[in-house]
Amino acid sequence: MTCALELKNLCKSFGKTEIIRGANLAVRAGERVAIIGPNGAGKSTLFNLISGRLAPTSGEVLLNGTRIDGKKPFEINRLGLSRSFQITNIFPRLSVFENLRCAVLWSLGYRYTFLRFLSSLHDANARADQLVAQVGLAAKRDVQAVNLTYAEQRALEIGITIAGGAQVILLDEPTAGMSTTETARFIALIREVTEGKTLLTVEHDMGVVFGLADRIAVVVYGEVIAFDTPEAIRANARVQEAYLGSSVAEAQEGAH
Repeated sequence: MTCALELKNLCKSFGKTEIIRGANLAVRAGERVAIIGPNGAGKSTLFNLISGRLAPTSGEVLLNGTRIDGKKPFEINRLGLSRSFQITNIFPRLSVFENLRCAVLWSLGYRYTFLRFLSSLHDANARADQLVAQVGLAAKRDVQAVNLTYAEQRALEIGITIAGGAQVILLDEPTAGMSTTETARFIALIREVTEGKTLLTVEHDMGVVFGLADRIAVVVYGEVIAFDTPEAIRANARVQEAYLGSSVAEAQEGAH
């Protein structure tokens, strides 16, 4: 069976420093996978290699069986992979609706042109309004993005990430900086908007990880040392020694 996303012996060096050292990972279509590991383990570098912001030193990245390593980010996006970033990446002076309308244009076949009024693009407007509702921002539809709360801005970015219809979604620390209440709501939002899609997320909050992921990949010193269900990861002695320790016990207690 073809995987939605596969890493094969992926390596990345900066000079003599190896950051990613032969990483292997095979993610099934429709699966939710969390990538965890200590600071400096290479998690963000992995995301940058997958999404095309960095080219690997060696190895392969495959999207639905097609190699994408070395391609530009926009080329990878058009093949069906989209990502968000740790730092919120939106147009602050545009409204919620306008941000989402910009995000849907290319997927609907609209290219760069100065001969059309956006208000006349009925399919784009309808799709943007659908996304506004989907990410729970209907009450803020016409509010400038700069005036949203932090959690609302992150929800808007999720909407932008899924706007193009990508089937593989990468979220980089989506709940960072949120309160417990905001985090719980955001997990529910992520579950809803990625239903039927393949999700990879880098996350430090173990409650989020164990509450969201179907499988967990543990990265240590640039290698995937374990990739299994949350229950198996909790019980994996090597993982606990390398990274999780008391965090596993705390997350497990919180689940009961």
